[in-house]
Amino acid sequence: MATPRPKSPRRPSTGGKNKKKKRILRSPFGRSFAGNLISTILIFLLLMSLYTFISSPGSKPKEISLSQVAQDVSAQKVTAIKVSGDTLNLTYENGTKRVSRKGPSTGLPEILATYGVKPAMISKVAITVQGESGWHFWLVTLVPILLPIIFLIFLFWFLSRQVKGAGMQAFSFGKSKARITDPADTKQRVTFADVAGAREAKDELMEIVDFLKTPKKFLDIGARIPKGILLMGAPGTGKTLLARAVAGEAGVPFFSISGSEFVEMFVGVGASRVRDLFQVAKRAAPAIIFIDEIDAVGRVRGSGVGGGNDEREQTLNQILVEMDGFEPTEKVIVMAASNRPDVLDPALLRPGRFDRRVVIDLPDRRDREEILKIHARKKPLGPDTDMSVVAARTPGFSGAELYSIMNESAILAARENRKEVTQYDLIRSIEKVMLGPERKSHMLSAKEKRVTAYHEAGHAIISSVLPYADPVHKISIISRGRAAGYTLKLPFEDKKMQSKKEFLDDIASTLGGFAAEEMIFNDITTGPHSDLAVVTALARDMVSRYGMSDTLGPVAFASERNAQQIGVPYSQDIAAKIDAEVSHIIDVAKKRAFQVLKEHRGALDATAERLIEVETLERVEFEEILIANGITPKKKEDDAPKTATATT
Repeated sequence: MATPRPKSPRRPSTGGKNKKKKRILRSPFGRSFAGNLISTILIFLLLMSLYTFISSPGSKPKEISLSQVAQDVSAQKVTAIKVSGDTLNLTYENGTKRVSRKGPSTGLPEILATYGVKPAMISKVAITVQGESGWHFWLVTLVPILLPIIFLIFLFWFLSRQVKGAGMQAFSFGKSKARITDPADTKQRVTFADVAGAREAKDELMEIVDFLKTPKKFLDIGARIPKGILLMGAPGTGKTLLARAVAGEAGVPFFSISGSEFVEMFVGVGASRVRDLFQVAKRAAPAIIFIDEIDAVGRVRGSGVGGGNDEREQTLNQILVEMDGFEPTEKVIVMAASNRPDVLDPALLRPGRFDRRVVIDLPDRRDREEILKIHARKKPLGPDTDMSVVAARTPGFSGAELYSIMNESAILAARENRKEVTQYDLIRSIEKVMLGPERKSHMLSAKEKRVTAYHEAGHAIISSVLPYADPVHKISIISRGRAAGYTLKLPFEDKKMQSKKEFLDDIASTLGGFAAEEMIFNDITTGPHSDLAVVTALARDMVSRYGMSDTLGPVAFASERNAQQIGVPYSQDIAAKIDAEVSHIIDVAKKRAFQVLKEHRGALDATAERLIEVETLERVEFEEILIANGITPKKKEDDAPKTATATT
């Protein structure tokens, strides 16, 4: 049982035991080498068999002596003789073939005359002489010599290749592993038209596009375009996509690599790869180098974080040197992305390196609608689809999550053998991305179903009564992911900031399920465990990060930077006071939740009973229950009824 928070949708964590993967070390002369060697030997034997078949006819004629040849010619039994070198191929009247041998320097007529054959008898035999320059002669002569030599050369090459693949690859470790996107490749090309939202970020990056297209305009006036651009933003906001769009708009080569691909177990490999990457990019200039997740090698040096790996620091040093060595005429721009810019080394962020920082925020409602339309280009949509409704129900979603929504909706339609994506598919995909798929096989008992119904009703009632809590859009006791039920709360408008009153009402509504279980059943279950984790973390952030404690005052005891340090930057007395203040905030919120549920017990019972009956309540039906029990539903200012004035 969980209350989804749209600002940071929680994903179910996978349970089960962690299975250890066995690491198999293969020798370069293992199975693959043995198999290849056997295949090579078999091919050699096959070639030898083929040569034997070609050089040796199937039926070999009988060989006779020259005296027998002379007798047969005199008896007029021989009709034709073919002379091939020192070989005589005889054809008799009955078609029989015979073979004989003669001296290499003596002609056939002279030999026959020596044996007493008259010239008149010799003239009756068709004698032909075959030259020894035919392909068959040379094949038979040279193959026995060349074939073993060719086989030995091939075997030596094969063995050297295997050894190089196994042990000599260290010589190629220093080469860059960057993936190159050619500007002429239209299939992989991305432009700003393919990136919705991020209007300010695109405006900032247009300067880079102009510089890559027309650098002379900037250089003539003495302007130096930033060498490094750091893209900062939450995961899934489109940092890599924007970097590719810059290269696509400028029509220049795009070299992309991850920060983790620089570091290997061998010392100096990372620095060598950096040098190779920058050399290749300089030869292809104008070009863009994009380093994704640069915090993998760009963390603060000397902080003890990241294992103190000297190889990582050498890689970072080489990046700093390469960026310092740039000249304005080289027209190579370095772009990097990170969702943790606070842990980067100050040397990376100083002027002259990554001095242009572009922040990419989560998309607002209008941007989300544009992103959804881009992802829906190749999907057949039904006539009832409305992207504005989907955008309104997805506050806090990143571009990657919106893509997942469109993809999941298409999968749902295809699974049900439909040719179009409907609005119902889009709504279901939102909940699937937030909480996971429906677990229809997870059947609750009658008691568990009742407990779940009151739990979710407690969330919904308190959210509807407290003035600063977000309104409820949907309640369900159908299991999704690890949650037995959920209450979907969405703000009317996207929020960039939250106040202390909003935090306190949010904590109270999140504890509504816990309070409802204890009040109705005089007992508590394991259902609210995720709710308790959420309120504890939120209350601690209020005290230690946002300065919202009346006792401790406006002091930030925790921040993104000192969170990376070992230990805490305050004393044990302060830690005890923080713990006491967190407990106080949660205790006050719990009492508020109990008070609201006692005052509106009728609405709580009515909502729970209706949930047990239909399992899912949409906003309209839930508001009808609220009105019937004397609770005024929350309305957006634009939706509030206006008083009509009469005019004459």
